[in-house]
Amino acid sequence: MNKITHLPPQENDYQRVLKAILFISQKATSQPSLDEIARHVGLDASSFHKLFVRWAGLTPKSFLQSLTLDHARQLLARNTSLLETSLATGLSGSSRLHDLFVQYEGLSPGEYARKGEGLTFKYSFHDCPFGLALLMKTRRGLAGLAFANDDNERQSVLNDMMQRWPHATYKEDQNATRQEAAQIFSPSRWHPEQPLRLVLIGSDFECSVWQGLLQIPLGHAVTYSALAQSINKPRAHRAVASAVGRNPISFVVPCHRVLRKGGGLGGYHWSLPRKQAIIGWEKGLDENTKKNRPRAII
Repeated sequence: MNKITHLPPQENDYQRVLKAILFISQKATSQPSLDEIARHVGLDASSFHKLFVRWAGLTPKSFLQSLTLDHARQLLARNTSLLETSLATGLSGSSRLHDLFVQYEGLSPGEYARKGEGLTFKYSFHDCPFGLALLMKTRRGLAGLAFANDDNERQSVLNDMMQRWPHATYKEDQNATRQEAAQIFSPSRWHPEQPLRLVLIGSDFECSVWQGLLQIPLGHAVTYSALAQSINKPRAHRAVASAVGRNPISFVVPCHRVLRKGGGLGGYHWSLPRKQAIIGWEKGLDENTKKNRPRAII
């Protein structure tokens, strides 16, 4: 193979990675192998794999899977069948699509596609220590809690929550969630004998992660890897992190108590400043109040 000598080594590497990314993006539906991609950029498979990871921060396979998953989401959102989606994304069948969704989403493509069909949510906004809280409930209990900074964000926050269950029915009802809002955000109303009834709507895997979150004591924090260990999924830390990010009942199901391994805040869907505020608010509670936090019944 002729070497390119008119470019410095670093720039040469960059050009190869860029060429590989474009090739993978264009050929994603044919699921190119590592050897195919490496040949396209003029390297052997091992050298290319190391180069791609060093520059892109993930493996070529992970990059391809991410593109495939994104394409599959779009097709399922248009009510494309599982088999048709599998074939259109270059996968050999529904089982491979299923495995891909479980690995990265923590739920099956069928569960992803149903998205709340047959459910009715009553919802309303309430003032709380962290801005405005959107509470959503079904006839069985609280199913959603989200935050907005002010009235201008109400619709965007509502849309964000509704897209989690786009096939559900929604009805605004200020009285429907008034009692839960008062109980959740007023420590003086926390009584262990008056539990909150929660409805966790998600895959079995997601619900196991959210139940794991409920076990984190108020005022404490765990890492994503520790959470994965606690639900007996030590190798699924990536899927666990994704499930934490999809937690629909913020604050009550305390995803804010999960931090990065080095102690960094990590992510938070409703903004990092709000995550900091919630953590600080909880730490400021006296020990007796912490002991009285209401239990959650699922």
